[in-house]
Amino acid sequence: MATIKKPDLSDPKLRDLLKQGMGHNYYGEPAWPNDLLYIFPVVILGTIACCVGLAVLDPALVGEPADPFATPLEILPEWYLYPTFQILRIVPSKLLGIGAMTAIPLGLMLIPFIESVNKFQNPFRRPLATTLFMLGTAVTLWLGIGATFPIQESLTLGLF
Repeated sequence: MATIKKPDLSDPKLRDLLKQGMGHNYYGEPAWPNDLLYIFPVVILGTIACCVGLAVLDPALVGEPADPFATPLEILPEWYLYPTFQILRIVPSKLLGIGAMTAIPLGLMLIPFIESVNKFQNPFRRPLATTLFMLGTAVTLWLGIGATFPIQESLTLGLF
């Protein structure tokens, strides 16, 4: 344990320094007017100038116009939506697919009630919750990987 020396507030030299604003109550420069009038506008205008300069020097190209009747066959959403996208692809009825997708957040809402049955924090002492978590993770990974395959191979992942 280190020894910490506390300042002696009865010392007249230290009291004079503290009265001048040197020490605990005054750090650096005041924000008004130095930062607010001189530095912030320069930073804001510099950021705007960088954005405009990049837009002029390297404009984003506009692709071909969208055609709602020519959708690509293997269109994919963002990676975090792969499992739910795969559910919609493999379930024959779209209403059942939407019902299965609705069951996911409903199942996640049940987790606190499942977890409160057992008061242990160790996953090995909560076999039901650990098994459900591992099974859910495996199914989510299986569906997510399967979403990148063609529809014929999506459930088997092309393994068999």
